[in-house]
Amino acid sequence: MQPSSDQPTDPGGGTNTLRRYGPIVAIVAVIAVIAAVVLSGGGDDDTDQATTDDTTDGPAQRPDGAISWTQAEDDGLDVEWPETCDQERGTVAIPFFYAPECYANVDDNGGATSPGVTEDSITVVYYSAPENDPVLDFITGPIQNDDTRGQIEDTVQGYVDLFNDYYQTYGRTVDVKVVQATGTSTDEVAARADAQRAIEEHKPFAAFGGPALTSAWADEMAAAKVVCVGCGSTGSEEFREDRKPYLISVGMAGVQSNLHGAEYISKKLAGNPAEFAGDEALKTQERVFGHVYITSSEESERNAENYRDLLSERGVELAERLSYELDPGRLPEQATSIISKLKESGVTSVILQSDPVAPANFTQEATAQEYFPEWVVSGSTLSDTTVFGRVYDQEQWAHAFGPTTLAAATSPALDPGFNLYEWYTGEQPPAAETAPILYPNPSLLFSIIQSAGPNLTPESFRDGLFSGEPTPGAITASSLSWGEHGLWDELDLPNDWSGVDDMTEWWWDPTATGPDEIQRDGTGMRRFVEGGKRYLPGTWTDEMKLFDEDGSILIYDEPPESEQAPDYPSPAG
Repeated sequence: MQPSSDQPTDPGGGTNTLRRYGPIVAIVAVIAVIAAVVLSGGGDDDTDQATTDDTTDGPAQRPDGAISWTQAEDDGLDVEWPETCDQERGTVAIPFFYAPECYANVDDNGGATSPGVTEDSITVVYYSAPENDPVLDFITGPIQNDDTRGQIEDTVQGYVDLFNDYYQTYGRTVDVKVVQATGTSTDEVAARADAQRAIEEHKPFAAFGGPALTSAWADEMAAAKVVCVGCGSTGSEEFREDRKPYLISVGMAGVQSNLHGAEYISKKLAGNPAEFAGDEALKTQERVFGHVYITSSEESERNAENYRDLLSERGVELAERLSYELDPGRLPEQATSIISKLKESGVTSVILQSDPVAPANFTQEATAQEYFPEWVVSGSTLSDTTVFGRVYDQEQWAHAFGPTTLAAATSPALDPGFNLYEWYTGEQPPAAETAPILYPNPSLLFSIIQSAGPNLTPESFRDGLFSGEPTPGAITASSLSWGEHGLWDELDLPNDWSGVDDMTEWWWDPTATGPDEIQRDGTGMRRFVEGGKRYLPGTWTDEMKLFDEDGSILIYDEPPESEQAPDYPSPAG
C-alpha cells in the first residue's frame, strides 16, 4: 500500500477531534472515563486459536498467551498475576472505575516479535502538535489556555510511566519518542514529512496523536505498517478499512453519527410540529428540515449525501442542503446566504453539522433576519458543549437540542485524567488544563497491548482489540467496541475501527448557571435528558422529554454509585 497524496483533510465529515487544545475537555468527555476499559473482558477465550491474518473480518479471538482474569477464573487456570493486579476485583489496581482486567504473566515473551518490538521494549512515537496553529487558534479563540508544548509532552510521559508500571506489557517497557510537528493541523506536506522522519529515525511499532485536520500522518504510518492509535484525522471508516489493521480511533465515525441522527430525527421529530422553535408561527407547523454542514473535501460531501440517504430511507426529506467552508473572512457572508435560503424555504428545523465557531455567525444572522427555527445539533464538533454554547446568540440557542456522543457531565474535579496523574505522581499534571484529553490515547494503547499477548504484532494488536466485548453501559461514559458486534449492520462496514457506539440527548437551558468544561462559571448550560441516558443504534424511542427539567441533569457532583472508582493508596506516598 502506498501513501496517498489526495486523502481527505476534512474537519467536518469523519472523525476529526481537534484534540490539541486542552481547554476543550469536552471533546473527549465521551471517552475520558472509559478509554482503559476497552478490553475489560469478553470475547472468545480459546487461547489455542492462532492470531488471524490482516485480511480477516468479523470477531477476532484473543491471541495466544493473552490470559485474562475472566478466562483464568472460567477455565480454572493456575497462572501468576502482576503485583499491580487487584486480585479481589480482577482488575488493574488504579483508582479508575473502568480499570481493565488483569492479564497473566508469561515466562517468555518471544523477544523481537515485530519491527519496533524487542524482548525489553516497545517503541512508540508521539506526535507533539505545534505551540501555535492559526487554524485551531481561530477555532479555540474563545477558550485559550496557557499549557505549553513542553508541559504537554511531560504530562503525556507521566501517563506513559503510570501505564508502564501498572499495565501488563509482558516484560517490555513502552519507550515513547516525541516527534515535534513542523507544520499546522492542515499542513499535509509537513505531516507527511514528520511521519516519514519519525518512521526513519525511530522505527516504531506504534504511534499515537496526529494532526487534527489532515490524514497524511496516519496514512504514512499505515503505509509503513505502524499501528496508529488516535492519529488525528483518518478520514472515513472505509479509509481505515483500506488501511487495516493499522488505524484505530476512539471517537465515533461520521457515518455512525449519521445513523444515530437519522434514527433520532425520524422517531422523535419528523411528522410533528416544530414545537421547540422560537417563532410562534413555526411552532404549529409540521417540521420542515434543512441540513447545514461544514465542507472542505469530497469526503465532506459523501458524508452529507450519506446523511441525506439515511434520512430519506426513513421518510424524511430535506428542503435544503447547504454547505459552508471554515473561512474566517467569509463566514459572515456565508451565514447571510445560508440563513436567507433556510428562511425562504420554510425550514422550521435546522440540522446542524458544524465546527464550534460557525454557529455564532449562523445564530447572530438568524436573529438579524428575524428567523427563529429549531436547531437540531447532530454530529457537530463541540457545538454541543457548554463552553461554546455560551458564545452563540442565546435567543437562538435556547431552541437548540439533539443527540451527542458526549457523556453527561461530571464535576471537573472528578476528571480521571487529572486525578490519575495526581494519584500516581503526587503532583498536578504540568499541563493541567490539557490533561483530561491527553491520557485516553496512551491508555487505549496500553489496554490493547495487554490483550494482544506476548507475541506483539499489528495483527495480534488488532485481534486483542477486536476480541473485547462492548464496554458496559453507563451514564457518565459511553460504550465502546471495535470489530464486529452487530451494532452497525445497516452501514454494511466489514469492521468497526471506531470506538464510541452510543449517544445521549441534550437541550440548551439559557438560564442555568454553573461551570463549563474549563471550570468557568457562567449562565447557559447543556441539560442532559433522563440524566444522560444513552442509546445504542436501533434503540432510540419516540418518547419526548426535551425542554423538561424533570429528570434532566446539568452536572453530576459525583458519578452514580455504580460508576464510582475504587480507592487505592497512592504510589507517591
